Amino acid sequence: MLVAVALLRVDLLGKGRFSSRRKQMKQPLTNEPGERDGRKDFDFLIGSWKIRHRRLKERLKGCTDWEEFEGTSEVRSILGGLGNMDELTMNRASARVQAVTVRLYNPATREWSIYWVASSSPGRLDVPMVGKFDGSRGKFFSQEVFEGRHIFNRFVWTVNNPNACRWEQAFSADGGKTWETNWTMEFNRQG
Repeated sequence: MLVAVALLRVDLLGKGRFSSRRKQMKQPLTNEPGERDGRKDFDFLIGSWKIRHRRLKERLKGCTDWEEFEGTSEVRSILGGLGNMDELTMNRASARVQAVTVRLYNPATREWSIYWVASSSPGRLDVPMVGKFDGSRGKFFSQEVFEGRHIFNRFVWTVNNPNACRWEQAFSADGGKTWETNWTMEFNRQG
């Protein structure tokens, strides 16, 4: 699975396979002058949030019908700032769903890995999304199987201001040529 994620990163980020790996292995755990350390990239998310969800009812089927629902999230820092964890509650019409996200920062690669598990599919941790921020926008990718098909998955985080941010998920069934956005979350800070 790590090979698939590495190849996906190469394909989607447009980096050479071996030069990228060689560069990563030479990078120290602390920043060199001019190098950017992304370990604080998700600090904006720490706290309590009210979330407005918009989710396609069917994915990769040309569906244009959306389900809209509310939710909340509590996010806290873990591992001395090398990660964070959130607990989400989603009040869908079909059922109340609880979920946990764990985000872990790798100082050697300067990338985040995002893991997700939900009560709607208990006992299964999703394939990690891997990526990083460029300014106020972060992109994270994985390759996974969805309804028997191999797809690419993309998360995009956009920080609007200290009290609002946006997350979206999109799938690609054609190797990243086209993307179908299938879920968005609009976060507004509480308290």
